[in-house]
Amino acid sequence: MKKIILSLGLILIVFSSVKGQEANSIRLSFVVEPQFSWLRPDVDGAESRGSRGGYNFGIVLDRFFAENYAFSTGLTINTTGGKLKYSDVENADIPEPELGDKDYKLRYLEIPLGLKLRSNDFRRFNIYGRFGLSPQINIEAKDDNDNNINEQVRLFDLGYHLGGGLEYSIGGSNAFMFGLTYHNGFLDITDEPYFDDKTTLGRLVFEIGFIF
Repeated sequence: MKKIILSLGLILIVFSSVKGQEANSIRLSFVVEPQFSWLRPDVDGAESRGSRGGYNFGIVLDRFFAENYAFSTGLTINTTGGKLKYSDVENADIPEPELGDKDYKLRYLEIPLGLKLRSNDFRRFNIYGRFGLSPQINIEAKDDNDNNINEQVRLFDLGYHLGGGLEYSIGGSNAFMFGLTYHNGFLDITDEPYFDDKTTLGRLVFEIGFIF
């Protein structure tokens, strides 16, 4: 974790220097995002057992190519997961230890890629929307007993995100932002040997950030 925080700090310094050179076209944000996430299996013998709380934090870089339109990317650490219940199915011959409730506690390195749209300012506010893709790489996977389950979770995940919110200017280029974003996964994130399923990850993210 210390290495991750150090890496984010170094990237923040580099992006800040770039922003200083192109102040009118690049905006850098630090975000802290509480979230609820869940897993969706598509096979008999596996079912979702509710959501899991988590958080996402890091930096977001918006590169404006017009006054109200920007390419958006960044680097965040995503602590997420979900709960599944595995049950035996006819003629499956699944070992008893593989059955029952299972809590997936996952951590990803996420590099969002998308577009951001902003309204013109009214008073100190503007409205923004964002959409795009959410590729992420798994860097940690544990079960409810904190056992390592990296071999049961796939390395790469990909989904889309769609959301929006408000920015509140506090002077100059600085502003607070508050928003809500929905993330929906495309790919199977699990690699369970006894279940030929496709389990995707969904998230509802409450975006809180500061724009430098």
